[in-house]
Amino acid sequence: MSVAPAGRPPASAESAAALGLAPLLTTPRARPGWLVLPARVGAMCLVELQKLRHDRTELYTRAVQPALWLLIFGETFTRIRAIPTGGVPYLDFLAPGIIAQSAMFIAIFYGIMIIWERDSGVLTKLLVTPTPRAALVTGKAFAAGVKSLMQAAVVLVLATLLGVSLTWNPLRLLGVAAAVLLASAFFSCLSMSIAGIVLTRDRLMGVGQAITMPLFFGSNALYPVDVMPDWLRAVSAVNPLSYQVDALRGLLLDTPSHLLLDFLVLLAAAAAGITAASCLLGRLAR
Repeated sequence: MSVAPAGRPPASAESAAALGLAPLLTTPRARPGWLVLPARVGAMCLVELQKLRHDRTELYTRAVQPALWLLIFGETFTRIRAIPTGGVPYLDFLAPGIIAQSAMFIAIFYGIMIIWERDSGVLTKLLVTPTPRAALVTGKAFAAGVKSLMQAAVVLVLATLLGVSLTWNPLRLLGVAAAVLLASAFFSCLSMSIAGIVLTRDRLMGVGQAITMPLFFGSNALYPVDVMPDWLRAVSAVNPLSYQVDALRGLLLDTPSHLLLDFLVLLAAAAAGITAASCLLGRLAR
């Protein structure tokens, strides 16, 4: 019986190295504990975005609605000057609101994907992995945010072609990206939370359609808060979309805004949405 010389790897290891399979036979180095959760969130986000790479139709079709708002609604109300905007052309005033609206419309129906994953058995497999539910939800939420950023870029280009005076300061654009990501994370988590309550796609579609337009019209996306009746001002004050629009206007148009308050509200809303969706996620898999 032959014995391999001391200090020399077994023949199987030599052949594996020759075939380039050594990385598959070695135990990967463990990540530090503080990196585990961000790594899993990033992995979930990448998984979601892989779906978009295989089918880009959604990006093109969703660009139609914001284009119509800017081309028809914006151009028309700019001409008739029916809404006071404090000296800002109405098309300029409208553009940040349409960015926020298009991002919300992408995120608010994100729960349908969760229900589809439940029906196909994918969600059950994800829930039995060591990945915390909060990481699953956060990854999906920020994947919705990345999709919304793509939509926001389309609206920005279209608004620029229409002559809207937007800033291209890189720091301000980073702030715009942060506002879009946080708001999209909240609205996608709101959708996932509703999915955990209603449990079916048809019900989710009905609830989503019922709350989408009130959220939009109950914000400052189309008109300033000053012209709203008192009851609508109260609705706007608790509507996260209003804070997103206010932040976008301040960053893109340099109009008076409350950036610190806006981002604090968006951050708190995103955290609350992730918490709620994480608690209700298991209910879908029962």
